[in-house]
Amino acid sequence: MDQHHSSPLSGSPFRRSVFPPIDDYAFLSDCESTCLIARDGTVEWMCVPRPDSPSVFGALLDRSAGHFRLSPHDRTVPAARRYLPGGLVLETTWQTDTGWMIVRDALVMAPWYDVEERSTTHRRTPSDWEAEHMLLRTVRCVNGTVDLYVSCEPAFDYHRGRTEWRYTGKVYEEATAVCRNAADEHPTLRMTTDLRLGIEDREARARRRLNKGDTAFVALSWGDCPMPHTFDEAVAKMVSTQDYWREWITTGRFPDHPWRTYLQRSALTLKGLTYSPTGALLAASTTSLPETPGGERNWDYRYAWVRDSTFALWGLYTLGFDREADDFFSFILDVSRDADGVRYPLQVMYGVGGERELPESTLDHLSGYDGATPVRIGNDAYHQQQHDIWGTLLDSVYLHVKSRGHFPQTLLHTLRRQVEEASANWRKPDRGIWEVRGEPQHFVSSKVMCWVALDRGSKLAELQGRPDYARKWAAMADEIKADVLEHGVDERGVFTQRYGHPSLDASALLIPLLRFLPADDPRVRATVLAIADELTEDGLVLRYRVETTDDGLAGEEGSFTICSFWLVSALVEIGEVERAAALCQRLLDYASPLKLYAEEIDTETGRHLGNFPQAFTHLALINAVVHVIRAEREIGAGNFRPAHLGP
Repeated sequence: MDQHHSSPLSGSPFRRSVFPPIDDYAFLSDCESTCLIARDGTVEWMCVPRPDSPSVFGALLDRSAGHFRLSPHDRTVPAARRYLPGGLVLETTWQTDTGWMIVRDALVMAPWYDVEERSTTHRRTPSDWEAEHMLLRTVRCVNGTVDLYVSCEPAFDYHRGRTEWRYTGKVYEEATAVCRNAADEHPTLRMTTDLRLGIEDREARARRRLNKGDTAFVALSWGDCPMPHTFDEAVAKMVSTQDYWREWITTGRFPDHPWRTYLQRSALTLKGLTYSPTGALLAASTTSLPETPGGERNWDYRYAWVRDSTFALWGLYTLGFDREADDFFSFILDVSRDADGVRYPLQVMYGVGGERELPESTLDHLSGYDGATPVRIGNDAYHQQQHDIWGTLLDSVYLHVKSRGHFPQTLLHTLRRQVEEASANWRKPDRGIWEVRGEPQHFVSSKVMCWVALDRGSKLAELQGRPDYARKWAAMADEIKADVLEHGVDERGVFTQRYGHPSLDASALLIPLLRFLPADDPRVRATVLAIADELTEDGLVLRYRVETTDDGLAGEEGSFTICSFWLVSALVEIGEVERAAALCQRLLDYASPLKLYAEEIDTETGRHLGNFPQAFTHLALINAVVHVIRAEREIGAGNFRPAHLGP
């Protein structure tokens, strides 16, 4: 099963790709920017100053679209690679014919430093830490001698801009890169190092022979923070960054269990996908990594989906992290009204800065990851009608209120509007949780989520001392439930994908998790087992069968990993704990070497497919793993509590 971890074969077993496998990448974040680093020590994806900004390193999508490599000059495969425990500091150990060296990489975090004047980007309450807008790479030779090689070749604006380097230090220790044809529109990149930099056209290079005990650093900045000028200064920044992550992870609650490390890595990944200035949460760090090898199912996921974000809060809440919810609810408040107080209906998704329009276009000059085109930026799903968003938001707020015992008064009008939107629209067709680009349908999952909106709205109204609203919304919830049970269940007693058609859909696994029906209802059990037996490939769950679902696209897709984790949770709910535990272990075995997940898994090869790392997958992992751990510990005592406590 682990063959995909060591072989960069792509598609055919007889063709070696020049692109690393998707699950080969390491993920770094400072909660304002993210980057992906390939196993060979090359930064192949980084967008600054925001995660949805144009890329400065884009080799992930075209081998000529920018990179930043630091490694031994004659090696591409390290001896080992890991995150330092409890954080997002990457450590890579290299062995050459003559020696050993250790490289550490991080996007630098520092104690809050905007003390003389306010930050121009932060809208949320300041925390104790903030990003320094700096990628830092340190090197230490620990045995023998190693020839170090550095190559930094930015390609601004998705490789549409021209890069120009120039020396900006006293000798060779500093250089600056700008976008020559649009310098004011793109960030300035400043590099400092204790190596001697050379400038070769659009590339900055360095090389040095390191002996045992020798050290080096390279820092790349797109901000105004002081840069390191010595190795000791660089190490201090690295330590500060690790302190930040460990301080954060320590606020969570993790079971003493062999799967604990998966839970921590998923929590750190979700935190790394947050955008701290606004409270938004990215669906993924990348755009256009293909769901089908070489295919057209390539989307830009560098935005904040209301659904993904609220589900992610569910996952973080399960582990005891609830502070992120405060910032996200403030983000929702921001996007639901303008500066003059004019209110807007809730959209499916937003830019991380709260942008409401995300027009989609293609970058036809890029080859795409392993030839998968088109490369898309923007996402036209922003103006789709998807009726599940009201329920996901209200469920998240309800969980938050239950955990805090405090209702966010600033959200009162926004939440009431979401309940009213669900009440007014639940009878209409939509494009569903999977954002199909075919014709709108009466999707069962959308109706269920409208029920969630009315049900949670009713309970929140009760907590607010508004029994009139509580009764009204509870009655509407009952009406929606009756309609779903009449039109959304087939003759076998199995919930279907849409009204009037027998197709299955993995989103029906949410029915017991959202408490639409109790887990011991025969229809719940029949649905969970039908999906497990009929909507799987090699035991992994598909979203739906593409041949029976008009999603507006051609080609196949892999199994959706979130759906397989949903199945784990649903199997626990119906009492199939042994089967759930076996599937959960299998899914954990599919994790990347660094315990990260993309959107999908190819059931034949075990390759990861789709954007990476994927928030949806990691939040479902958290809920599934906690479901299994709690069940194994408590079911024997007769007091089993699911990961998502029922309303």
